[in-house]
Amino acid sequence: MPRAGLGILALILLIAAVVSLGVGTASIPMVEVFSTLMGEGFSSAHKTIVVDIRLPRTLLAVLVGAGVATSGAAIQGLFRNPLADPALIGVSGGAALFAAGYLVVGVELGIASLGIAVSAFVGGLLTTWLVLEIGRRGGTISSMLLAGVAINAVALSGVGILTYLSSDIELRSVAFWALGSLNGADWTAVIIAGSILPIIAVFLTRSEQLNAITLGDREAGHLGISVARLRIEIVILTALATGISVALCGVIAFVGLVVPHLIRLSLGSNHYVVIPGSAILGGILLLFADSLSRTVFSPAELPVGIITALLGGPFFIYLIVRQKGKLGL
Repeated sequence: MPRAGLGILALILLIAAVVSLGVGTASIPMVEVFSTLMGEGFSSAHKTIVVDIRLPRTLLAVLVGAGVATSGAAIQGLFRNPLADPALIGVSGGAALFAAGYLVVGVELGIASLGIAVSAFVGGLLTTWLVLEIGRRGGTISSMLLAGVAINAVALSGVGILTYLSSDIELRSVAFWALGSLNGADWTAVIIAGSILPIIAVFLTRSEQLNAITLGDREAGHLGISVARLRIEIVILTALATGISVALCGVIAFVGLVVPHLIRLSLGSNHYVVIPGSAILGGILLLFADSLSRTVFSPAELPVGIITALLGGPFFIYLIVRQKGKLGL
């Protein structure tokens, strides 16, 4: 059953990817999309739209959705907390703070050469390091979680201050980036996002350990698993995957929180299934949200984070209220 479910999800992902290549301000029929991909395009304009503009955007959505979703699955398994997501370790807030700082005061501070992506990535890694350090000194997993919540709140407060200090043009840039967007997708971004794939592969190799740690730290230790080492490893990998995603696309809400639940409810809680299932479904969800963002108010484009929040928020409430008995890890 799980293998069949993963196969169905993979087929849906392929269909969603093809559909995303045809939707947008300039709608292109599926027949022409296939012909263009096969090198037999109907026009040079369609080839430019499909291959140069929409194909990298589609691939970026799949990679980022997969990275954020598997990070959420790993964090939920590690902390045995169904409400955990990558933002819990401060990486999203830190990335948002440094990106906003680059947009608003980057020139004055002499960091304009870094670029928004590098600034966001550095911010995410620094805040994650701070959370790990506080957790190490606190000595408990609770101290790490509380540190992540506090640092994330402080970072988002900093984003608010920078928003207040920004000009109208800067405000629009900060708001659009903080809500997530795939509008800047190109082949360079796809290549960078490709580094998420090895991280997902490492998550998959840790599936047995994540299965064991859901029984409790002491039980996992009796099975020969170094819980402290696994905790640091998963947090660092999550910070890398989420940091890359946020740096390239901004903050994508709810994907890392909702997707693992959907996989657990439909295919079971075994991380050998949860990790690849979350990767595929994360790509599907972000592709669907991006397609909606380009078509709902076309030719204007909504930030994709608004769509994922509108889709994920109500559904997550439904999961809590109607199926709370099935949400255990």
